[in-house]
Amino acid sequence: MLDTMTFTKTLGAFCGALLIFLLAKWGAEELYHVGGGHGETQQAYVIDTGAEEVAEVAEEVNFDELLAQADLGRGARQFNKCAACHKLEAGANGTGPYLYGVVGRAKGAAEGFGYSGAIATDDVWSPENLSAFLENPRGYAPGTSMAFAGLKDAQDRADLIAYLDSIDN
Repeated sequence: MLDTMTFTKTLGAFCGALLIFLLAKWGAEELYHVGGGHGETQQAYVIDTGAEEVAEVAEEVNFDELLAQADLGRGARQFNKCAACHKLEAGANGTGPYLYGVVGRAKGAAEGFGYSGAIATDDVWSPENLSAFLENPRGYAPGTSMAFAGLKDAQDRADLIAYLDSIDN
């Protein structure tokens, strides 16, 4: 039977258990934060990592120079990363649009491919635009469905663009 005394005992037991858990939490926090908290104490020994030194600024290399020095063989090897989704034959779309004649082609103009809408169609794929896109596809065209992380090395991008430009003469 459920009477007033049983209800009072149950509620008292629940409140007592809650109080014990709260006190245990408070005690654990006090043990963990011995010394008054984070950031108020000094380290006994600091290792010099040279972080205060000014980092050398990487020289910006002209992309046209990189494109002129591009190695088509390395570009073909770089294309292997693209080959899973893109094809080099005109009109043969894969998961991504075909890349035959992509250098100089209008953006979003691959016939028969449904673009995600992130690529602006009022410009052409110049080597500079391709380089910016290949460096960070999601940063260049937010909302693109291209899952590729990008090529960080400028020479790798130049090699790939030169290779793509060479296949359509």
